[in-house]
Amino acid sequence: MKIISIVGARPNFMKVAPIHRAFLTSSVKIDSKIIHTGQHFDKKMSQVFFNDLQLPQPDYFLGIGQGSSTELTARIMLDLELIFKEEKPDLVVVVGDVTSTFASALVANRMGIKLAHVEAGLRSFDRDMPEEINRMLTDQISDFLFVTEDSGVRNLLNENIDSNKIHLVGNCMIDSLVHYNDYTHSTDALEQYQLEPQDYIIMTMHRPSNVDYEKGLTDILQIIESLGHFNKIIFPVHPRTEKKLIELNLLDDFKKQNIVLTEPLAYLEFIKLMRFSSCILTDSGGVQEESTYLGIPCVTYRKSTERPVTVELGTNVLIEDLDVLKTVTVVKEILNGNGKKGQIPALWDGNAAIRIRDILIQEMV
Repeated sequence: MKIISIVGARPNFMKVAPIHRAFLTSSVKIDSKIIHTGQHFDKKMSQVFFNDLQLPQPDYFLGIGQGSSTELTARIMLDLELIFKEEKPDLVVVVGDVTSTFASALVANRMGIKLAHVEAGLRSFDRDMPEEINRMLTDQISDFLFVTEDSGVRNLLNENIDSNKIHLVGNCMIDSLVHYNDYTHSTDALEQYQLEPQDYIIMTMHRPSNVDYEKGLTDILQIIESLGHFNKIIFPVHPRTEKKLIELNLLDDFKKQNIVLTEPLAYLEFIKLMRFSSCILTDSGGVQEESTYLGIPCVTYRKSTERPVTVELGTNVLIEDLDVLKTVTVVKEILNGNGKKGQIPALWDGNAAIRIRDILIQEMV
């Protein structure tokens, strides 16, 4: 079998790494290739992740770069069509919910190539999020839907997708967390940023609804000001967020706080910092899952989450609209030892990619 996996943005790498590794260790010969669309590409957002995750250099790098969703979709589709014609893969694997995911899925579907969607069925029920549209449309045209949690199965069945296509396999993001756990010990991230275990808070903020407007950024600043009295905050700044802080002349105001501002962190650094933090403030999807597995309290600034198991079973708490008072209340409870205690969801055991591989072999060979 020839299988091509697509990566485009930082969260994709942690999901494709264990899948690629599982394909290489298969008893059935699998020719596994990786295409990087270049939707996100710089040293910290991309290349360091390839190094940390021990991924080979991609077989193809499209260098798509920046642009509107429409521009990115069109460029990815045109380039991939040429590659798929040449490579003639038996299967294309897409992961997550970024623009590269749906664009790649659509090309595979139009060319009659079998398509697998890893992390299928997740729904926030917020159609203002472009990721929600990408998820829904990709699921509708996929031949294999690999699901991380029970809610995903229910969502797909409610959308009248054939149950034979749906497979609850666990979470490839957690596969990476388990596999690379020992490697995090080699990083000196705490020393580098002068942090003491359980004596700092991690913040990550990058969603347009939170960082593209002055009100959102000033609310974030208020949260930092309020919590800085209790704990130091380390804030790896996403390029999108940094651009807006500079544009609105707010960066100096952030630097005056009890905060460590950094560039985006390498994967192993970030995992180590999460593991020893007192809590995490985020608007990320993957961080909700990673914090649940690690047992670290997490506050997510969204009105809904496509990963409800992290709230129902895990350590995640949702706060809408960057509410400062609610954040302070929740974080004070956490720091006093009364934060939410969670448990690890079923099948989040580090073997999701193996299950995916075995299902594909059974169905396709």
